[in-house]
Amino acid sequence: MSLPPRRPSRDPVRPAPAPARALPRDPGGRLRWTGRRAAALGLAALATLGMAEPPSLGPQGLGDRLFPLLGNTGYDVTSYDVSLDYSGHNDRPLKATTVITARATTELDHVNLDFARGTVRSVKIAGLPAGHQQHGEDLVLTPAFHISSGQEVKISIEHTSEPRGKGDGGWLRTSDGLAMANQADAAHRVFPCNDHPSDKALFTFHITAPQELTAVANGLPMSPGTRAGRRTWTYRTTHPMATELAQVSIGKSSVLLRHGPHGLPLRDVVPTADRRALAPWLAKTPAQVTWMERKVGPFPFEAYGVLIASARTGFELETQTLSLFEKAMFTGDRLPAWYVESVMLHELAHQWFGNSVSPRRWSDVWLNEAHATWYEALYAQERSHGRASLEARMRHAYEESDGWRAEGGPPAAPKAPSPGQKIGIFRPIVYDGSALVLYALRQKIGAAAFDRLERTWVERHRDGVADTSDFVQLSSQVAGQDLTGFFQDWLYGDRTPPMPGHPQWLPRGAAAKPGHPKGAGPGPGPKGTAASPAPKGAAGAPAPKGAAAHPGKPV
Repeated sequence: MSLPPRRPSRDPVRPAPAPARALPRDPGGRLRWTGRRAAALGLAALATLGMAEPPSLGPQGLGDRLFPLLGNTGYDVTSYDVSLDYSGHNDRPLKATTVITARATTELDHVNLDFARGTVRSVKIAGLPAGHQQHGEDLVLTPAFHISSGQEVKISIEHTSEPRGKGDGGWLRTSDGLAMANQADAAHRVFPCNDHPSDKALFTFHITAPQELTAVANGLPMSPGTRAGRRTWTYRTTHPMATELAQVSIGKSSVLLRHGPHGLPLRDVVPTADRRALAPWLAKTPAQVTWMERKVGPFPFEAYGVLIASARTGFELETQTLSLFEKAMFTGDRLPAWYVESVMLHELAHQWFGNSVSPRRWSDVWLNEAHATWYEALYAQERSHGRASLEARMRHAYEESDGWRAEGGPPAAPKAPSPGQKIGIFRPIVYDGSALVLYALRQKIGAAAFDRLERTWVERHRDGVADTSDFVQLSSQVAGQDLTGFFQDWLYGDRTPPMPGHPQWLPRGAAAKPGHPKGAGPGPGPKGTAASPAPKGAAGAPAPKGAAAHPGKPV
């Protein structure tokens, strides 16, 4: 289930006032159904009080600073059951039914869901027909009855799901079918939902497709059913999931099964024609899981695997239990093996950081990417036998950090994306620029305290949501010192603070400033090393020597 909603307080490291950083909440809950203002008042009382006009139907939004129209107040989704009927043609709409079970957190007489790029045929709430209107990317439902706070309701929506998108997320058309790429704001372009990571829920997927195709989704498979040359595949998660992490793939695929540490089920999904060529890469996953478990503790989900799609995406994606990669990542010869493996590790690390512990609001996305980049960099250092030095990478990030902050905002207060460029929040400052914050933190509190913090963080917030203030508080607790000022400077400052333990480091083009020795320059990295590349060009660091930067970026 989703964690109970709470009204986020002003982050302790943000100077007052801090407009637009916290998500506005209804007094009764966390999403959007319009409250029934006069449920307990008589008509005479209403006339005496002069009740205000009820809110008009239309887009409302949770108030997230980066995506203000996503998410809804007034209810908490506990589960989604999504049925998809695929014709075998990825340029035709899919018939779909989405069943949402939710608990109201306030009095309701309308329900707002996020939905776009599909046609709604009918809606039922608690088995009764309900009205529906489309307002922009909001689907506004009107139930046949008043919904009381605390009441659980089931919403069933028959609709289509449109794969012919505009390249802005949702369905991804592959050479042999479909896959999903919903981050950051595109799940509602596939199915009606409460499209914000603060409202996690359990998922069940039923995918019907022609017999010759294979369908996969998040979670564990149930027994498939077959009828008239078509097969229905069912998958179910056992841990709550944010909508942006949903994954469904349909195509001419092979599912390869093996086990990881402690018997963890591992299943990889690859184009059947490329199965043999991709096998050596897939064989690396068990050892990678073991490596991450030594760093931060047990794998947090019921299964894991790699989904390799025959498509050009420009990114890799940490969809829960089944990370999405484009085939070109593994079939080209431009990139060293250690570099490709480190990108695989980046998406694996997200299963702990971003998936199990999800951001409370999108400004907290640095917590996802800083940690995934951090462990990716550590892994690259090991696998490259020192050619990709962590310290050299962090020094390069320090040199670039002021420029990244000017371009994209500080790590915990990123600039809003440009219109039509929602993935634009994934800028260099969110990757190596935020991993640099973790490096500075480890320099300040020591490696032992840092390692305790990492393990405690994923254990304390497992299957939940957390924000920057939670991380600041826990860091201070584990370190035994007040780190509020430290994080204020590193997470919200326009300029990069001095690096603990490295007073000679300077941002690129900077003259000596307070805290830096006069005239100290960046200087070369350790002899025989080069700065490690940022994840697939995301943070502006150079690609491995002799290789062009991979065009995509992990997100």
